[in-house]
Amino acid sequence: MVSKSSRQAQQRAREALEVQRRTAKARRQRMTAAITAIVAVVVVVGTLVGVKVAGGGSHTAAAASGLAPASMVTPLTTVPATVLDQVGTGQVTTLPSLTTGQPMLTDGGKPLVVYVGAEYCPFCAAERWSMVQALSRFGTFSNLGQTHSSSTDVFPNTATLSFHGATYSSQYVAFQGVETTTNQPQGSGYAPLDKPTAQQQQLLDKYNAAPFVPASDAGSIPFVDLGNKALVSGSSFSPQLLAGKSADQIAAALSNPSDPIAKAVDGTANALTALLCQMTNGQPGNVCATPAVTAYQSTLHVNN
Repeated sequence: MVSKSSRQAQQRAREALEVQRRTAKARRQRMTAAITAIVAVVVVVGTLVGVKVAGGGSHTAAAASGLAPASMVTPLTTVPATVLDQVGTGQVTTLPSLTTGQPMLTDGGKPLVVYVGAEYCPFCAAERWSMVQALSRFGTFSNLGQTHSSSTDVFPNTATLSFHGATYSSQYVAFQGVETTTNQPQGSGYAPLDKPTAQQQQLLDKYNAAPFVPASDAGSIPFVDLGNKALVSGSSFSPQLLAGKSADQIAAALSNPSDPIAKAVDGTANALTALLCQMTNGQPGNVCATPAVTAYQSTLHVNN
């Protein structure tokens, strides 16, 4: 028999997912408007030189965020292995979608992870926590930003990081992060930030659409392509879990395996790690052989 608390948790998860579906269209429209605005800015200020950061898009505006402090980044990237093992699969509302028959996406001979999102987006805000944690098991971020989602969107002011201006170094995995807009309103959308490269736009057009993701989620952000073998379109859990929490409070909660935030963020990070470990042939071994990662063996299999 399913307990009352379990039924309530399942109902909350379903409600959160429905909110995400209802807002997907609005987010797609804002993202399209943002990319159009970025193109316009590039045309107007064509004499400026775009700067590539972390393999991401060219930057056309200043970020709304400052650098993320150690009090936020350190607890996020150093969650004890014992905690991750206890969390295991955690409480993840939506797992990444797996592709079939697609060539491995690589950069410099390493599996490539491409993220496209925006600083205003609350669903991006939630997903970045897990992405930074997972990728930090394979390498090191520098100059991560600290920001929050829009104050006027759903789940307002969700505390988070930003990939704008960040760099990533790893011997196992390559990463490209694109934040298309800030969280600062401009016109009918938000101020433009990073412009996707031609390759990144091609990945968006092809993989952030049916049949690779459900038609109801097509065009949603965040969009994450994990080596063309697995895709994330929208967030893996509801940003509502993070409501009212400061960045430091969220980061601190990740080391408590019984905290709902840890179950969602760490659980999602474990899923992303499990997928990446299959692409890196189980390297690094001290990460890929842990119970936190092997917990997903029965549910996430990368197709070659």
